[in-house]
Amino acid sequence: MGLPFVIATLARRGLLAPGGPVRVAAQLNALRRWGFSLAGELRQAAARDPERIAVVDEHGTGTSYATLLDRSERLARGLRSGLGVRGGDRVGLLCRNHTGLVEAMVATTLLGADAVLVNTGLSAGQLATVAEEQRLRVLVHDDEFADRIPDLATAGEADHALAGRGAQRVDERGLADLVAGATPDTLVPPARGGRTIVLTSGTTGAPKGARRPTPSGFGPLVSIIDRIPLRVHDRVLIAAPLFHTWGYAALQVSFALRATIVLHRRFDPAATVAALTGQRCDALFAVPVMVQRLLEVPPPRPRPPLRVVAVSGSALPGAVSHAFMDSYGDVLYNLYGSTEVSWASIATPADLRAHPATAGRPPHGTRVAIVDGAGQPVAPGRVGRILVGNEMLFEGYTSGAGRAPHDGLLDTGDLGRLDTEGLLFVDGRADDMIVSGGENVFPSEVEQLLARLPQVREVAVIGVPDDTYGQRLAAFLSLHPGESLDPEAVREYVRHHLARFSVPRDVSFVAALPRNATGKVVTRELRRHLD
Repeated sequence: MGLPFVIATLARRGLLAPGGPVRVAAQLNALRRWGFSLAGELRQAAARDPERIAVVDEHGTGTSYATLLDRSERLARGLRSGLGVRGGDRVGLLCRNHTGLVEAMVATTLLGADAVLVNTGLSAGQLATVAEEQRLRVLVHDDEFADRIPDLATAGEADHALAGRGAQRVDERGLADLVAGATPDTLVPPARGGRTIVLTSGTTGAPKGARRPTPSGFGPLVSIIDRIPLRVHDRVLIAAPLFHTWGYAALQVSFALRATIVLHRRFDPAATVAALTGQRCDALFAVPVMVQRLLEVPPPRPRPPLRVVAVSGSALPGAVSHAFMDSYGDVLYNLYGSTEVSWASIATPADLRAHPATAGRPPHGTRVAIVDGAGQPVAPGRVGRILVGNEMLFEGYTSGAGRAPHDGLLDTGDLGRLDTEGLLFVDGRADDMIVSGGENVFPSEVEQLLARLPQVREVAVIGVPDDTYGQRLAAFLSLHPGESLDPEAVREYVRHHLARFSVPRDVSFVAALPRNATGKVVTRELRRHLD
């Protein structure tokens, strides 16, 4: 990515607009000293726009960039003096989207500690495993999760399972006390930059901790905002969970743009629609299932002033993309990526209108290759393993495991194809593909087809063992209220459009698909319907 392109993109999005010389100098100095970490981005925003509202959550009044930085610094000092947190320690954050979580994320970074973003959907057993495997020094949590973490002690208690490592839990009151009682000592850039550890979704097993790199410059930001037209001072509603890679990326981008961020603890379609209008939001960051849910409530009239609705985290059904743009305008952007590779491609509204199932094209600074089992490139249109290269590839799992790169590219674990125009199409996880009677079958292809049925609210298709054919497809459909479908009619619909081996033998109707906190379908729960 050349310097002229970086400068041109930053200028287009308003980042190079002139400002007061004192504030601009302070902004650049913040980035020079603290880098492009979350703490560095907040510092530069507070230096340039201290009075601008940074975050609005359920309390409604909003917190300015200067206040957000002040509270984050006081929390950092409180964590250091009150709980002994030092650089290299790991601090677990088990919180929904609100200002307190943002302050805790920044405070951890200010100390050079590693922030472990914990999925709010984990069970008590999974939380205990995460606390043990990630060697947490502190677990900051919302009050609602207190009953899930019985083996950690609150501040001041010593008799608990992880006392040997000094692990403690901090609830919302404890967090406020740490801020209020912080000592006035100075914070300096840590010798070791803290890392952000994102837990993989854990839909098929125990979640793994993936170490995210800290951006080394403007390159990652430019890659995103060149393709997704976000601008300085936008008002951004982040509905995606901040513990998710996509929600965390939205926070990073919003800080860099000195945006006003709108947060809700829980996603509710009606409340989100009201906030988009009431808060005059320019952009919405969400996961695909949230977009589906927004279509189930009456669209606001007039439309909210949205320029961007950016989704990522799971497959976006083509039928949903068209229906959403018909209601909200051509503002939908679909980013395909993963915790390990960050991003691979971005589909624009024009891409989705022309090819609803596409994942788009790689942004600047990103390489995508499709290779066969031997690692050799395949021809356009042929299905193979999707490999991705960019400057934000993850640094490995906290367990010490990693993924071996191939010519600087990382295997996503997905299968897909590139067409002759360079558009990427994802066929699904490599381990989701089944072999039925000797034929390769992709469940996602059947899902996309069934999602077009007007009666269908959501659908999942998975592979299950079969005594005769080795494997077969099983379809699980949730219907809109008042609608009905016959299993044989579903099979006949697939038979009419796809090959015979794509017809699901099992067709089950469920009230709703089981999903985790990031909106991904938990397939192991579906298999229980067949037992």
